[in-house]
Amino acid sequence: MASVAASSAAALLQRSEALLDEKKINEAVDILNRLVDAEVEEEGREEAVKIKEQAILLLGKVLAKHSFAEELGELVVKTRNMIGNFSKAKAAKLIRDLVDRFLDMKSSTGREVELCQQCIDWAKTENRVFLRQALEARLVALYVDRDADKQALTIAGPLLKELKKIDDKALLVEVQLMESKAYQKLDNITRSRAALTSAKTTANGIYCPPRLQSALDLQSGVLHAEEKDFKTAYSYFYEAFEGYDSVDSPMAITALKYMLLCKIMLGIPEDVQSVVSGKMALKYSGIELEVMQNIAKACRSKSISELERVVEEHRQHVSADPIVKSHLEALNSALLEKNLLQIIEPYSKVEVQHVAREIKLPQDEVERKLSRLILDKSLNGILDQGQGVLIVYENSGSDQTYSTGLEVISRMGKVVDSLYSQTKQLP
Repeated sequence: MASVAASSAAALLQRSEALLDEKKINEAVDILNRLVDAEVEEEGREEAVKIKEQAILLLGKVLAKHSFAEELGELVVKTRNMIGNFSKAKAAKLIRDLVDRFLDMKSSTGREVELCQQCIDWAKTENRVFLRQALEARLVALYVDRDADKQALTIAGPLLKELKKIDDKALLVEVQLMESKAYQKLDNITRSRAALTSAKTTANGIYCPPRLQSALDLQSGVLHAEEKDFKTAYSYFYEAFEGYDSVDSPMAITALKYMLLCKIMLGIPEDVQSVVSGKMALKYSGIELEVMQNIAKACRSKSISELERVVEEHRQHVSADPIVKSHLEALNSALLEKNLLQIIEPYSKVEVQHVAREIKLPQDEVERKLSRLILDKSLNGILDQGQGVLIVYENSGSDQTYSTGLEVISRMGKVVDSLYSQTKQLP
């Protein structure tokens, strides 16, 4: 490993910055790698270490910006091995910065969990408590993003206890938020809401950056949507959208998409166009918003076949988001039920094939839904599969004899009790 004098290193660093301005990325990366790999000479050591630190941070920024995920992962390992050149505070800053950049890239190299865990193990060995806690928080978030929610909760539990003891409120809010997301994905809404409430309470006592506050608002909206309170959910999603938009976060489009979903679920899909054409929303136009607009159009026409066609055509965008997917499945089911009941309403006996033609869906799918409606007692009738017909019974009023008899007995009991109490008062 060659050494570079401090004066030469400073010139090379300036040269790499100039190359970056000229968009000569590969040449700049080569120079920065040379600076990172260079041995630190004793003469001018302080200046040389400072330049090496700047080179590592700049190289990490460049590699992340241009999606060199493998190279950035190697830089993390390389930096960890030369950390003896830096003070504890500088070392923690470098490792945290590089790992954050690596994970924020969202590039699936397959090394994310492994690299993060290696850095945590290294922090434990070096007895760097604060760095280890910060990295464990990132690992929790990584597991949540990968739907490994039980593993996330396993790490989050002990970490939360530690953070509460040392009163690190900023990191505590992040971990509590991740805990809420993990429980929500596991369909434990009660514990998810409890974790979110704790995160909000903690956040009230500190300065909460716009990005973190927006994440809290987004999660609040998700939980209200899970409880079918789409009106309140819309308000939270709007707050999240404004917050993400103010810091130019790509999450803004997710919040906007959820706003449109709320309008659809509230039964006012005609409002979707006005939201999309708003001043703030215009710059986020793209395929994700187009999909939501097409879904809203299908809901306006109350067409199940059109809705299923849109979902099928854009399955990768719908299925990629579990929130949108689950609510659209519920919407599809409710719309199908409503349309079926509307079609069969005039009949006392109707062919299932005719119903399938009217609703433009496969006959076996219609039969399954009709069977479900009969079992749920939403429809009073039977399916005659031999003849392929649905027989609908008239809704007769419920027999009041039993309830009336109980009421008479109850009143007679009161009369008897009253007479008994009066006879006890006689001389």
